[in-house]
Amino acid sequence: MGGFDASAYGRTIADIYDEMVEHLPTGLAVERVFRLAGEGPVLEFGIGTGRLALPLAARGLAVAGVDGSPDMVAALRDKPGGDRIPVTVGDFSEVRVEGRFALVLLAFNTVFALPSQEAQVRCFRNAAAHLRPGGRFVIEAWVPDPAAFRDRTSLRLLSLGDDEVVVEAARLSPAEQFMHTTRLRMTADGLRLLPVNHRYAWPCELDLMARLAGMRREHRWADWSGAPFTDDSRAHVSVYRLLER
Repeated sequence: MGGFDASAYGRTIADIYDEMVEHLPTGLAVERVFRLAGEGPVLEFGIGTGRLALPLAARGLAVAGVDGSPDMVAALRDKPGGDRIPVTVGDFSEVRVEGRFALVLLAFNTVFALPSQEAQVRCFRNAAAHLRPGGRFVIEAWVPDPAAFRDRTSLRLLSLGDDEVVVEAARLSPAEQFMHTTRLRMTADGLRLLPVNHRYAWPCELDLMARLAGMRREHRWADWSGAPFTDDSRAHVSVYRLLER
């Protein structure tokens, strides 16, 4: 898999990222994080272009961020209010930000952008190091579904519109829990190839990572609405709480 470049994803997608996610609602996520954070402050790992951070800041929470991509951070800076959110550029599994936070947020499957179990374990420890006693680490991620692959490969349609078609080609490496993916975005302007690789982890594996970092699971929902997590859930929002020593 080679060395991990935390900035690589942003270089390929930063200029169109907001277009790619504009159909995704943010209201329920912002409301849930706002309630869980109390008076804050909040630190978002993988803050990106501010899809959640900007509306959280608009609700009055103090928000800071870490992101591996200078390109994504530049897009955040260009938005109204984006220049007022302090962001550290670096690998969020390792970078230390000054201060202690009521909540650390890692949304939109970004935990799987880390290339190995070791890196994900470091991420949980890094989140814990940024939390006040009793603080919360909140993760949003999909549930792995190897059965969706045939011969460890898949090709699926993500979106279809009059002016845009997005298809995802993926190959699964179960031994490493790694999914090599490339999204193909087709518009009138041409074809864009967007590599988005994931080291996936099962919800129970994430729970163990939390325990290793001195946290315990407080909630697990199927989505940001708080719907129950069941055998049929294809995603989860998990809330871990730092144990008070």
